[in-house]
Amino acid sequence: MTLEVIYVTRHGFRSNWVVKPSGEYSTSIPSPTGIASDPALASYGVIQSRELAAHLKTLNPPIQRFYSSPFYRCLQTINPAVEALSSTAPDPETQKIRGENGIGEWYGMARFEHPSPAEPKVLKSLFERYDEEYQPVIKPSVHGESIEELHDRAAYAMHRIIEQSDNEGVKAICICTHAATLIAIGRALTGRMPENIAEEDFRPFTCGVSTFVRKGTRENTGVVVKEWAGPETPIPAIPWRGGNGVGGGWELKVSGDCSFLSGGEERGWRFSGDESFSIDPEKSPELDAGSGLGVVIEGKKRPNGSLNPPRL
Repeated sequence: MTLEVIYVTRHGFRSNWVVKPSGEYSTSIPSPTGIASDPALASYGVIQSRELAAHLKTLNPPIQRFYSSPFYRCLQTINPAVEALSSTAPDPETQKIRGENGIGEWYGMARFEHPSPAEPKVLKSLFERYDEEYQPVIKPSVHGESIEELHDRAAYAMHRIIEQSDNEGVKAICICTHAATLIAIGRALTGRMPENIAEEDFRPFTCGVSTFVRKGTRENTGVVVKEWAGPETPIPAIPWRGGNGVGGGWELKVSGDCSFLSGGEERGWRFSGDESFSIDPEKSPELDAGSGLGVVIEGKKRPNGSLNPPRL
């Protein structure tokens, strides 16, 4: 059996955080991990995560593996879904969250050192289902990434995740990530890199779900990729552009579905084309780190939506 379907979602509404020109990150609400750039979900984001869990539990084919960015907001978003599926999933691997740095946040090319997520031991203490034994396939450079490097990093991570899934004989997996990385993942899977980097080709609304269905098979991928050599080393090349896609290529069947969310489409995002994350101290003493590299997009909200989370 080979992997057939990938469900990709973005974390829910999070608490805010900002960054100063010096590279100092801060937040008004302390993070559970003690890292200022690693905020928890806002209370509304927690509601979204429960609605997402109820939806993911209904998907067919059912999810057999969960991969998440190791940042707290993503783990907090996907944890209810893992809990919900664990009661009916006989495979113990379905009951775990694999923290994959390769699908973590993007911080642009700022000259200061970029944040890293908490260590697995810390995350395990916060999330019982966190898989402390899982080894990430790649880790972003703490010295920053260009937009191109983000896409190549996401492509490499997805290549390895697909490879793992094929070897484990699962049909469907779920990825929980961030807005910029979600767009990069979509482009890597479909093999389409737009001429205008700011094109709104994927829909990373909070807790929305995109569904990708495989075009090829394990046998016809035909790509041998070198292993990542370690921190601050080049990303192994994968020929995903030009319509190739990783893992034989994927077709986008559902884009950013938010029909199951009481608030509908909220806080979407797209690239602005800027990757410098530069802050002018004369204009602003600090910058919202969530919008410093992109443009926030408001989607179609539900005016009379209920904020009562569903029972799982």
